[in-house]
This record gives sequence, C-alpha cells and structure tokens, in this order.
Amino acid sequence: MLRLRLNFLLTPLLTLSLVACQTSPTGRHQIIMISDAEMSQLGAASFSQMKSSNPPIEDSKLTIYVECLSRPLLLAAGENPSEWEVKVFKDATPNAFALPGKKIGVHTGMIGLTSNSGQLAAVIGHEIAHVQAKHGAERVSLNMASQAVQQATAIAVNGKEYSSAAMAAVGLGAQYGVILPYSRTHESEADFIGLKIMAKAGFDPEQAVSLWQTMGKSGGSKPPEFLSTHPASSTRIKQLSAAMLEAKKLQRTNVTSKVSCIKP
Repeated sequence: MLRLRLNFLLTPLLTLSLVACQTSPTGRHQIIMISDAEMSQLGAASFSQMKSSNPPIEDSKLTIYVECLSRPLLLAAGENPSEWEVKVFKDATPNAFALPGKKIGVHTGMIGLTSNSGQLAAVIGHEIAHVQAKHGAERVSLNMASQAVQQATAIAVNGKEYSSAAMAAVGLGAQYGVILPYSRTHESEADFIGLKIMAKAGFDPEQAVSLWQTMGKSGGSKPPEFLSTHPASSTRIKQLSAAMLEAKKLQRTNVTSKVSCIKP
C-alpha cells in the first residue's frame, strides 16, 4: 500500500523531470524545471541585493583589472561583454561568482589570493562556465524535486510509527545521494569548461592548476570529499591536469594576441 501511494505521488514529478531533460555543454543530461528568464530575474535580484548591502568598488584599478580579464574570457565563451555587469566587492573572503542575468562579482580577497592574472582568469572562467552550463537552474530544480519527494513521503507515511525515520532517511538520501554529488559534478564540469574558456582567451591553462595548488594551501580543515559540495583540491588538480593537453591545443589554435592585464 505504501509503495502504491508513493508511486502515485511521484509519477507527476517523474513525468515533469522527463519533460524538463536538457543537456549541458559537456553532453551531460540535466533536469531543469525553471526557465532561463526566471533564473535571470533571480540572478539580477540577488546581484542588486549584494550591491545594496556591500556597494562595489567603482573607478578603481582593481575594477579595471577585473574588467580587463573578464572581457576576453566572455568573448572566448561566445558572450557579448557589453551585456555583462562586472563588479569588484570589498570582501576579504577569497570568492568570485557569476550569476544568471549576466553578472560577475569578484571579492578583493580573491584578487589578493591569486598571484597573477592567469590564476584569476581561471576563477572567472570557472564562474562563467557555471552560468553557461545552467548549474544554478539545475540546483534549483534538484531542490524542487527533493522537496517534492519529501512532501510525498510525509503524506505516504503520515501516522505511521516509522514516519520520523522515513523522513530522516529521505532527507539524508537527497543530501548525500543527489544534491552533494551533483554539486561536485557541477564544480568539476565548470573547471573543465572554464579551462577551455581561459585557454581560448589566451591565458596559460597551467595557471588553473597553480590556482588550486594555492587554494589547497590556503584553506583550513575541510570535510571529507563525499560530505562536501566541492571536490578536494587534489581531485581538481588531477582532473585539470588530465585535460591540459586539450587546453594547450585550444590556446595555440585560438589565440590571436596575448592578453595583458596587470595586477595592481
């Protein structure tokens, strides 16, 4: 009886998932249940909120530097740089991000951590890749699906003596069996796409490996990889190194002029 009730409740969700199936730039199948327009609105709203709470640095050498790096990366990614908003935020956290709606933000902490333009280009290229691969939409869709399954389970086991255990099991299964692995998949995919973007833009792809060597040394204690949303630095270095020959070939065949962006 429980199995029949769960099947009845999950059938609409599975049907929607099949209808919403898409493919990432690497050929990976994705389930996306939210439109590009909706994601762009969410990204723009989030970026606006960030600017309100922490006004970005304007007319500074740091902004010029980040814009100098972003332009060739966006062109290499097939984007129009004039359509993207690029901002630098005074924040010691070593972070950068790109959002649907064509927004890029870089923290001063990330600029300080990276030792050269190639390392920061690897970061920005990685973030552009997240947007182009629609990872944000995929994550939203996965959370929607996870919540729907938990709601269906709650209805199915309502009043049962094992209801609490069942709900806990579903929650843990969604977190460690779906959401975290997908997060790591997204990071690895963005590393690979971003590596190609930076190589096409004229940056030395080896700097992506150098970046993660630096990141690996800078962090404190980290959770085991299977409990983390990001792959371990050593894993990322191994994966990037495996793709380096292809990246270097892209650099040789696509670059027409060397990018010169001097870190302030």
